[in-house]
Amino acid sequence: MFPEYDVIVVGAGHAGCEAAAAAANMGSKVLLITMNMQTIAQMSCNPAMGGIAKGQIVREIDAMGGYSGIVSDISTIQFRMLNRSKGPAMWSPRTQNDRMLFAATWREMLENTPNVDFYQDMVRSIIIKNNKACGVITGLGHEVRSKSVVVTSGTFLNGIIHIGEKQFGGGRVAEKAATGITEQLVEFGFESDRLKTGTPPRVDGRSLDYSKMEEQNGDEEIVGFSYTNTKKIDPKTQRSCWITYTNDNVHDILKTGFDRSPMFQGRIEGIGPRYCPSIEDKINRFADRDRHQLFVEPEGWNTVEIYVNGFSTSLPEEVQYEALRIVPGFENVRIFRPGYAIEYDYFPPTQLQYSLETKLISNLFFAGQINGTTGYEEAACQGLMAGINAHQKARALDPVILKRSESYIGVLIDDLISKGTEEPYRMFTSRAEFRTLLRQDNADLRLTEISYRLGLASQERMDKVVEKRNEVSKIKKHLAETSVEPDDVNPYFNEIGSAPISEKQKLAKIILRPNVDLPSLIKVVPGLKESFADVSVDALEQSEIQIKYERYIEKEQEIVEKMSQLENMAIPSSFDYDKVPALSNEALQKFKKIKPGTLGQASRISGVNPSDVQILMVYMGR
Repeated sequence: MFPEYDVIVVGAGHAGCEAAAAAANMGSKVLLITMNMQTIAQMSCNPAMGGIAKGQIVREIDAMGGYSGIVSDISTIQFRMLNRSKGPAMWSPRTQNDRMLFAATWREMLENTPNVDFYQDMVRSIIIKNNKACGVITGLGHEVRSKSVVVTSGTFLNGIIHIGEKQFGGGRVAEKAATGITEQLVEFGFESDRLKTGTPPRVDGRSLDYSKMEEQNGDEEIVGFSYTNTKKIDPKTQRSCWITYTNDNVHDILKTGFDRSPMFQGRIEGIGPRYCPSIEDKINRFADRDRHQLFVEPEGWNTVEIYVNGFSTSLPEEVQYEALRIVPGFENVRIFRPGYAIEYDYFPPTQLQYSLETKLISNLFFAGQINGTTGYEEAACQGLMAGINAHQKARALDPVILKRSESYIGVLIDDLISKGTEEPYRMFTSRAEFRTLLRQDNADLRLTEISYRLGLASQERMDKVVEKRNEVSKIKKHLAETSVEPDDVNPYFNEIGSAPISEKQKLAKIILRPNVDLPSLIKVVPGLKESFADVSVDALEQSEIQIKYERYIEKEQEIVEKMSQLENMAIPSSFDYDKVPALSNEALQKFKKIKPGTLGQASRISGVNPSDVQILMVYMGR
């Protein structure tokens, strides 16, 4: 019934879709197995992509030839560039999306991707021979053979849904849980644990009074995620989001359900996401706060369904309803479905190699929430890399590994493998020590060449990057060589409250002023508009950023070069740490468990001191 595949992808969430697309576009014959063909690329939680640090990841996925950025742009109903008031390292694109259009677009793109086959069934076990994954066995008993397997099970592995005192099996509301894989892998020697996540109620937008809320509009300039020519949303057609707040009365009603809360009564064993807590957790942890912000987000163009961002909860339905009715604008609210919490199995990611292949079983890859992460973007980028490396392994080629210094994707995977996680891992800009280098605006310059070599980025995309580099070089050269007269810029300086100049200055020096921007200079400096008439807006922005932050960028690059010395010092997988007597006990245990591939990775393992790394370096030198 089934041919042999190069890659089988288990699960069709954000990780599974990116994995299937990547492996197929590189030339592998791929089978994507999902429990429900109608929920491919489902936005299980909020209908949005990107945000702080997450937006950088989506742009990196796009630069690597993934689909998430394109799908997000096509299904956007509102776009915002967050943190514009801060430096460009903090700028983060975010889209509000049409939930149904997002999933439909993903499925359409996958169906139009050569080499991707689909099958609807549950996978109950992996076929393992001689410590090597060779395929899967489905719930209907079909054996499907492959050269590698990518498991992207999301919240479905032994998932349990909690609403107040009610609990029932499920990987998502109204969808059954997946069983068999955890038990098989634990028996094989894998370590597994439980995590928890949650979602808020969905409500009827026709029942809300928006006059009592603050309107939140989209940006007038739409940057979007994808570096392709994907058509972006018309700024004038964007849908508004809204902001309202809880209050003490809301909190008092919520507290009446605490004695029936599965979280507070110990029925939920898994640890939830610290940075996206439930409303009851926020009230409990931040008792001094008299209100919490709620974002009222539309689910799409042609639906009245609303996502109440900030009100994630697993309290009884009647408590959710009574509390929501006290929120300004929600007095007559009608609930489509209540919020709930879900517990699920995950496998601590220290059991993986940097390629996302498991250490215990070769040719078996994990991506997404099975590795302890939370968020569509974190899952998607893992799926992309797992798909790439599953293809590489099927072809007996070297793995593709992105470094911490070249991508947020590299930061995420390194954090998971070196440090592990005991709570749902979410990406933040603060996790990246080189965030001045890893900006959202330069993801194409950083990564397109890598994806082009892999066959993921087209010649057209590569040509576009080369053109952008040339344009930036031309702009910077012109600004460094061109001087401007005081009379030409002093009126502009007076307008923005900047000190006037008394003699000619190079334009590159003037741009260093914090309140001066290149588009404004182009308008006031004679001849500058004509000089840059044929360059793109993207190249102008890139040039300005590189000039303004040149010293910071150079400083980070120097640190990267110093650290690369540690990264280049490989530790053999057979290295015997017991022969290094001066190591601390904690370092010894961590090194033996994680088996770092380089001294750089060893230095980032939680609980390892610099002295342990120095001892290891000296011993290896001998």
